[in-house]
Amino acid sequence: MASPAVVENLPPSLNSSAEQPPLFDGTTKLYTCYTCPFAQRVWIARNYKGLQDKIKLVPLILEDRPAWYKEKVYSVNKVPALEHNGKIIGESLDLIKYVDSNFEGPSLFPDDPEKKKFVEELWSYVDEFIKIVYTSFKGEGPKECGPAFDHLESALGKFEDGPFFLGQFSGVDIAYITFVERFQIFLSEAFKYDITAGRPKLAAWIEEMNKIDAYKQTKTDPKELVEFYKKRFTAQQ
Repeated sequence: MASPAVVENLPPSLNSSAEQPPLFDGTTKLYTCYTCPFAQRVWIARNYKGLQDKIKLVPLILEDRPAWYKEKVYSVNKVPALEHNGKIIGESLDLIKYVDSNFEGPSLFPDDPEKKKFVEELWSYVDEFIKIVYTSFKGEGPKECGPAFDHLESALGKFEDGPFFLGQFSGVDIAYITFVERFQIFLSEAFKYDITAGRPKLAAWIEEMNKIDAYKQTKTDPKELVEFYKKRFTAQQ
């Protein structure tokens, strides 16, 4: 089971005028952005494992990010990045696995060989899934992205010991939910398309995900998401 819900007072986001927190001072820090789906993945993993006191959030405003972040912390200049044991590690999918294997708390990945194999299949598909749906926003929407959601519906039917991708909640659910959350909201708003229509397993999965405190605490205001995607995908059409 996940750790009990911790109501966290979130630190304010840092802009270009903010001072840099001490680097490599023995504190484990997650450089993040409250509205970024990639960073949200690692935030959920941290919460689920009950690491709120072990991993400190350092949220950035990406549109006005501090120069010191690229110069002194993470030269790639993206979030998320984790400062741990004297080094900086990036890439959200890698960090889900890193947090799981380097910190205490409930495991995010199964020991079962068949499930382990399916983890890798779903892990390798997630970037393609995101690309297909993003591309559809500039095209015909539902017609183009429908097969990607059908793929998730099929994957959710593989194991019958629970409503999640591996039956029980895992890092795979974390990898997908931050994007499905956004896609569901935007496709409904922009195309009047319900991604769960005719996909009962996807509907049940989203419903169960929304019961998990570790995830609920990281969700972005739907209005903000819609406005962001409208600017990004429809303004230039």
